[in-house]
Amino acid sequence: MAVNRIPTVEGCRAAVARARKAGSRIGFVPTMGALHEGHLSLIDRARGQSDWVVLSAFVNPLQFGPQEDFERYPRDPDRDARLAAGRGADLVFEPSVEEILPRPLAATVTMGGLTDALEGEARPGHFDGVLTIVTKLFNVVQPDVAVFGQKDAQQAAAVKRLVLDLDFPVEIVVAPIVRDSDGIAISSRNAYLSAEERRSARSLSRSLDAARSLVEGGERDAARVERAMRDLLDGAPDVEVEYAAVVDPERFTRVERIEGPSLAAVAARIGRTRLIDNAILVLDDG
Repeated sequence: MAVNRIPTVEGCRAAVARARKAGSRIGFVPTMGALHEGHLSLIDRARGQSDWVVLSAFVNPLQFGPQEDFERYPRDPDRDARLAAGRGADLVFEPSVEEILPRPLAATVTMGGLTDALEGEARPGHFDGVLTIVTKLFNVVQPDVAVFGQKDAQQAAAVKRLVLDLDFPVEIVVAPIVRDSDGIAISSRNAYLSAEERRSARSLSRSLDAARSLVEGGERDAARVERAMRDLLDGAPDVEVEYAAVVDPERFTRVERIEGPSLAAVAARIGRTRLIDNAILVLDDG
């Protein structure tokens, strides 16, 4: 089944308006294309919570730093459209950069607090770029529900806060991480990895497994959990660790004692590829 592919803001708004007039609840899955099973699981979740699903495929230049991979980021719009249609998306909004950013922006979205650490510290300006484009996409699609992935946990938390603070009438749903059989979180950037680098990349999920095991076994000292994560990462070949942290899952501030649900988060470079991963740490005190 073919999916409706629309490249313009005006066309997307008109299609959504027709669906809404017909009584449909609108679901939205924002992506940068290069779809994989993780993205497709978001479509599944959106289909379960709405009647009509829009998927956007837009490689956002505002969220890439000057030394990052905007130019080489994988793009295959025809494949994306086939995959989205196969999973039940009703519309693929695939605008060009010129369509979304026809002029230099005088107004942007900036957030402090939960975006300052981890990804915000490692990638200055990243979240301003993400939240500015998410705001534009929300204004175009005007969804009732939008689905984001847990792999980008800090981004999902920031979007939740954006919606809360600016009164967007949209429900935010965060879907679980989807992993390959070797434990690696599925990501578009995994395509950059050589076979040897992929073996090293397993250390990210293994470090999170170690964190979970320690906490389930009674460890409450976050520094010890972080040290175990980093030791495992440092022991893998060609892994350059950026952070291995235990944070509050809503504020993304570091915790000293793990006294409630927390988030273990890691970021590392394997060769030229930067990967992130995370796991929720749940106390098991018997």
